[in-house]
Formats: sequence, C-alpha cells, structure tokens
Amino acid sequence: MRSTRWTAAGVIALLAVGTTGCAVGTGGAGDDEAKYDSGAELSGTLSVMGFSGVDEVATSRVDYAKQQLGDVEVKLAEGDLDLQQFLSAVASGKPPDIVYASRDQIGSLAARGAVVALDRCIDGESIPTDDFVKSALDQVTLDGTVYGIPEFNTVQLTMANADLLSAAGLTIDDVNGSDWDAVRAANKALTVSDGSNLKVIGYDSKLPEFLPLWAKANGADVITADGKKAQLDDPHVVEALEWAASIYEDQGGFSAVKAYRDSADFFGEGNQFATGVLGAMPMEQWYVNVLNDVSPDATMAFDTVHDRKGAAIAYSTGSAWAIPSGSANPEAACRFARAMTSVDAWQAAAEARIDARKADGKPFTGILTANAKADQMIRDMTTSGGEPWDTAVSKMYEANDSTFSMPANPADAEFKAAMFDAVNAVLDGKASAADALAHAQKEAQSALDDAWSKLGNGD
Repeated sequence: MRSTRWTAAGVIALLAVGTTGCAVGTGGAGDDEAKYDSGAELSGTLSVMGFSGVDEVATSRVDYAKQQLGDVEVKLAEGDLDLQQFLSAVASGKPPDIVYASRDQIGSLAARGAVVALDRCIDGESIPTDDFVKSALDQVTLDGTVYGIPEFNTVQLTMANADLLSAAGLTIDDVNGSDWDAVRAANKALTVSDGSNLKVIGYDSKLPEFLPLWAKANGADVITADGKKAQLDDPHVVEALEWAASIYEDQGGFSAVKAYRDSADFFGEGNQFATGVLGAMPMEQWYVNVLNDVSPDATMAFDTVHDRKGAAIAYSTGSAWAIPSGSANPEAACRFARAMTSVDAWQAAAEARIDARKADGKPFTGILTANAKADQMIRDMTTSGGEPWDTAVSKMYEANDSTFSMPANPADAEFKAAMFDAVNAVLDGKASAADALAHAQKEAQSALDDAWSKLGNGD
C-alpha cells in the first residue's frame, strides 16, 4: 500500500516556480482574445499535458473528443503532470494548450495566474456545469469563479475481510466508522501480533491522507467552505486525529503498521485481503475493481464510510481540465474539456470497459465521472458479479451521493503541507494532536491570509 508522507517543503516546492509576476506567482497571458463558440470550426493543434490514454476508458473518450474537434490535431504528452515543468512552461510563455491536474491543485494554479477563468469557455461551449457533482465543481471554484472542468470522482468505501470479521464475532457495522469505540474495539480484536511482529493489521485508519474524512465524520471541516479560514485546531478535528492515531498505537505504533502494509502485494493476488493479513480499512472505490480482478474469490464485506451519526460520508477528490494562461489554442482546449467530460464520451468509455470486462469474463463495476448525469447512466449499465461485488457497487454509488470536498483556495499546497506535517508529527510521537494541530493552524492560516491578500491585490 502506498502511504503518502508529506513535508511542507516538498509540497510547496511544486508550486513555488516563479514567485513574482501575475496573481500570487507565475502567470502568463490570459485568454481575452479567445472566441468560444460551440458551433465554430476549429483548426490547428492541441497540446495536452498530464494525461495519457493508457486504457479503454481514456482512449475511447479521446477518440470521441477528436471527432468533436474536427481538423484539430491532438498531441498527448506522455506521463502525469509535472507541476514544475508546467509552471516553468507558463512562465516562459510556451505552455501546453490544456492541462490535466488534480482538483486540489487548481486553486493555487489559478491564484498564480497559471490557468484562466473558464466563465467564457463554459458559456461559449455550453458546458452543462449544473450536471456536475457539486463537491467536484466546488473544488475547482476559487472565490466564485470556475477554473477547471472536473473529471472522475474518487470516494471511499469501508472494505473488510469477511472471514476475519466473522472469526472475531464482528460484522461490517463494527468497522464502518459509525461508532468509533466499536472500531477501536474491533481493531484490537482483529489485530494479531507475534511478539513485536505484526501478523494481522486489525484496522487501518489511513492517516495522514484521511484526516479530513475523520474530521468531517466528527462534525468538523478542516477549512471553511469559502477556503479562507483554517480550522485545524477545532476540538473536533483534534479528537478525530487522536482517535485515528490511537488505531495505530493499539497495534504497536504507526511505523510497525506502515512497514507491514508496505510489504503487501497491494495490486496482486497476494494483497492483504486475499492473504488474510488486514481486517478492514477505508479505501478508494477503484480498489474494488482491483480486488475483483486479482482475487475474485476473496471473502470481502463492503459498506460506505459512516459519520458518527450513522450517515454515509465520502471525501471527494479527482482531476480536472484547465486552460493554461497563454494557451495558443484555448478554443480547442475548451471544446476538448467539454467533450472529454460529456455524457456521450462517458457512454463510449463505459461501453468500451464493458466489452473489455466481458471478454475477461468479469463484471463491469461502474465508473465515477464527476458528471452526475453520466454517473446515473453508467450505474444502469453495471453488470452483476454476484456478492460481495454487487454490494460494493451499490455502496460506491451511495457514497458518491454523500460527498464533501476541500474547497479551492490560493494556498492549498501550503495548507495541506501544514495539515499533513501535523499528522505525521503525531504518528511519529513527536507531538500531541492538540499541539501539532495548534502549530499547523498558525502556519496554515498565515499562508491563507497571505495568499488571499495577494490575490485580492492582484499581486
């Protein structure tokens, strides 16, 4: 399993290229001369950064988008987005025409003038933003202005080894998060150690990355909805971190759990669930498809993650299309973004995935797209794989109807760095949750105040 360990310097460096100029940092030319018109015939080339068509879901949509672009030649750069390379390209005046970025990067990119506002693009190409999942659109909306067209949605499910639960006299309800005392008790019951050696991870609360999920489950947001006020020292956030960290303490500490989970064949048939060395954890929905592929006979149980009042909850993340400042072909970029996120494109993607799954004798477990209309269409296209996979699909769509997201803000990298550094300090035993989050609160709020001030002043 890949556990991301964040440091403030590492995250901020990715967005620190060119700290002078337009907005908070980078900025190139805008798109004032662009004429967005859904009926216009387009030409030229379209260079795409950060997106590679590596599977049928990607290639089918790219093929559809190319049809919508007519004579435009689409050039896809290989590999994921390199932020330093992208910001350097913008600063040099030679950016790609469109960029594919994580939604939690859009706020900082917009504040730095690296990407343009999409109001005219949305109007001119008639992009139906009302069709998008609200939490996804919120994440690319900075100070009331949309800077990205969201694509894909990632949510969490509770995933558990049903045999381990049964042997311990437990059910999925004991580990779905609705009762934190029950989860902690289940963790102790499921954990198996041989002296100092961990043999079975009882429960993995997935820190540091899931602190916003546990805070929300405890009734708190780590940042206000307008993206202007950090709330990391909220007592409910502190309580959430204390509880989630205690899950590791009860198993010998975070380092022991991390070392053991990192040794697993996470994407193979020797994964933790198939080999019976993990009781339960919250995990992104795409892992259902992995498990069904590599260990279809694993005895699994699935549910949504629940808040402490018993309601389904999910922390929404994903990617988005954005038009860089100085794009040489913003009109084609806008149409490409519209086409790639359209219901028709997603239908083509679902049909291609169904064909591929059918050829392998496996079910189609759905795709979460960030387009609510497309999601409903695709849900009706899913095919049965029997239990527990049908329950997994049902719970995935239930979670997708119960999402929240981190709001866009001009200091999103600095905010996350402060938050995750605080979590890691607690996991490493260097600070209490209260002290670590109090320190993070000061750092995060200072970064937010500075970034919003510069944005407001047009620096």
